[in-house]
Amino acid sequence: MKRVIVVGAGQAGASCVARLRSKGFDGQITLIGEEPVPPYQRPPLSKAYLLGEMARDRLYLRPESFYAEQNITLKLGTAVTAIDAMAQTLTLADEVLNYDDLVLTTGSTPRRLPAAIGGDLDGVMVVRGLNDVDAMAPRFTKGARVLIVGGGYIGLEAAAVAAKLGLNVTLVEMADRILQRVAAPETSAFFRHLHSAHGVDLREGVGLDHLTGDGGRVTGAVLGDGSTVAVDFVLVGVGIMPNTNLADAAGLRLENGIATDAQGRTSDPHIWAAGDCASFPWKGQQLRLESVGNAIDQAECVADNILGHARAYDAKPWFWSDQYDVKLQIAGLNTGYDHIVTRSGDTGVVSHWYYAGDQLLAIDAMNDPRAYMVGKRLIEMGKSPAPEAVRNTDTDLKELLKA
Repeated sequence: MKRVIVVGAGQAGASCVARLRSKGFDGQITLIGEEPVPPYQRPPLSKAYLLGEMARDRLYLRPESFYAEQNITLKLGTAVTAIDAMAQTLTLADEVLNYDDLVLTTGSTPRRLPAAIGGDLDGVMVVRGLNDVDAMAPRFTKGARVLIVGGGYIGLEAAAVAAKLGLNVTLVEMADRILQRVAAPETSAFFRHLHSAHGVDLREGVGLDHLTGDGGRVTGAVLGDGSTVAVDFVLVGVGIMPNTNLADAAGLRLENGIATDAQGRTSDPHIWAAGDCASFPWKGQQLRLESVGNAIDQAECVADNILGHARAYDAKPWFWSDQYDVKLQIAGLNTGYDHIVTRSGDTGVVSHWYYAGDQLLAIDAMNDPRAYMVGKRLIEMGKSPAPEAVRNTDTDLKELLKA
């Protein structure tokens, strides 16, 4: 009987094992996760769950009973210590498992502040797992002072939750503007205004020099411009790193994560990878996407290929972010854009369309699901409407799909 082991019980791992069973795989399936809880959604952690609007069991992707019903062995609270690619075995704390196919969905780890600048002080926290959010939730009390380091989506979402709960929020971003790495100046400006209107003290072009503490607990911060901020706790949102240690030790090729071919297979023919930890060929590079959509689609593609379908992964990048009463929806990748077309609507809805010459690359839509859906379909179809038509609010967006 064929044995498939999936290491990493997040969105990608859960999607892979479910797909294998739904497509008729009748061999042994084992899903291994380091956390002691079944696979769960991460996006609501720092939003609905932290706000108390979502119960823990609603985070779970599937009821725990699903895995037993599908004859999937779930090993939770379990770390894999080594992979022996030659022997096709995994070493756990107390046993060795054999596999025919191994899937690495090991995810990513948040970057932390160095201890040399106070990163090891009590009250300096990251937002990634259920334990992280459970630990920080009691600190989210009205009037508490929080410093958020990093003006990407993680930092901005945390700032929105904190401001809604009545905390005093200071956010620092070392780059010239928030979202500089991922979005156009127009989108940055939209969210700068949004956060400022909700009382966030947003400081761009200002880095963190070091944190100060008393009795091992963080109490303040000295910023790069010499100013100081008194704080009760600090949230760090300065990016993530793919978890590649196991793959590296097993001798797999790494390139911007665990490098795979178009089908999701690593440099070892019996080992596959998907999700945040994995990169795949895309327009001459090894692209790695950090998104729920990618985790699901890539993992399902790997499951299909374990079953022999030889299907190339066709990435359709899409992302979202919820901040206050604004839903940002993003389709495509804006790498290489040279100009922005803005389409404004009633009641504050707006979308920014990224073009490289005449080619539409991506769209950021704020509270504009129609623009998002049309833009996403246009990008997937390889169509690029004239910028003038996009900008003109008299244009029926759906007509652009027919052109």
